[in-house]
Amino acid sequence: MTPAGSSALDEETARAELYGLLSQLYYAAPGPELLSALRVAVTEAPAAGGFLQEPWQQLVGAARALDDAAIALEFDRLFGGVGKPEVYLYASHYVSGFLNEKPLARLRTELARLGLARDEAAMPETEDHIAYLCEVMRYLIAGDDVAVCNLASQRDFFATHLQPWVGSLCDALAAHPQARFYAATAHFTRAFVSVEAQGFDMLD
Repeated sequence: MTPAGSSALDEETARAELYGLLSQLYYAAPGPELLSALRVAVTEAPAAGGFLQEPWQQLVGAARALDDAAIALEFDRLFGGVGKPEVYLYASHYVSGFLNEKPLARLRTELARLGLARDEAAMPETEDHIAYLCEVMRYLIAGDDVAVCNLASQRDFFATHLQPWVGSLCDALAAHPQARFYAATAHFTRAFVSVEAQGFDMLD
C-alpha cells in the first residue's frame, strides 16, 4: 500500500490521521480549532495517490466557504434533533435497515476480540457509529499492540464493518439538499475508502 516516493511510516501516519479526522467530523460539529486547521491545510493530496487531491480540495474549500456557525448548524440539521435524524450515521441502519441489529452484535464480538470496549461516558452512541469505526481503524493502524494492530486486522475490520455500507452513507449526504460541508466530507470519505479498498486488495 506504499506509493513510490514515500515511506511506509509516512503513509501509515497519514492514513491514521485521516481516519482520525473523519472520526472527529462525523462525531460532533467540528470546533473552531479543527476548522481553523482544516482551512489552512495544504490542498495537495494528504495521503497516497493523487486520487485524493480533488476531494480533499473540495473539503478544504467547503470549510473555507462556510463559517463555524453554519457548519455547526448543518451538523445539527443532518444528524441531530429529536427523533429520526435526516441522515443516519450507524452501520446497522444501512446494513439491516434497523438500529441495534445483528451487525452491531457482530461488531461488539469483534471489538471484544481486539480488546476494545466503548467508554459509555465518553461515547454515548453505539459502536456502529461511523466515528467509532473510523477511530477503531485509526487504532489498528497506529496502535502499539502488534498482535491486533496490523494490516491483516485492518483489512478484515474494514471489509466487514466499514466497506459494505459507507458508500450508502455518502450517497445520502451527497443527495441531501442541506448538506454543503458534509456533502464535501462525504465526497472525501468515498474517495478515501476507495483508496483503502484498493490498497487492501493489493495485499491478496
